[in-house]
Amino acid sequence: MTVGQAKGSVTPQMNVTPLVDVVLVLLIIFMVITPLLTKNFWVHVPKQEKEEVTRDQLQQDPTPPLVLHVGGGRSIQVNGADVGFDELTERLRRMFAAREDHILFFDAADDADYGFAVEVMDQARAGGAVTIAALTTALSGATTP
Repeated sequence: MTVGQAKGSVTPQMNVTPLVDVVLVLLIIFMVITPLLTKNFWVHVPKQEKEEVTRDQLQQDPTPPLVLHVGGGRSIQVNGADVGFDELTERLRRMFAAREDHILFFDAADDADYGFAVEVMDQARAGGAVTIAALTTALSGATTP
């Protein structure tokens, strides 16, 4: 009595060619799609006016720029004065009503909560800010903490 297979019999083998074909097609698809998935951040640069403004003319401007600072611990300051989140929109409306420009300079501390900073920017937009500029260095003539 013989145990196992007889000599010379064919053993079944799995055909991996379709599997390799599918994997290669997926690899090509991902290689094509991956560069398209990068996020773009578009910045609209204002057109330069014909009349150049000199540094002396900028320093003679009596209204200081509006600087909104978001610190760690969910603190908000507008030009150095503490403001609550609930009163931010109304305060900015009053400040923008007294100004010709509706430009707000936004400054966030390194340890500020990102989600809270976005909510503050939304409130600033609702308060009348047309242009929100992100500060990377302190402005001269602006009050920042």
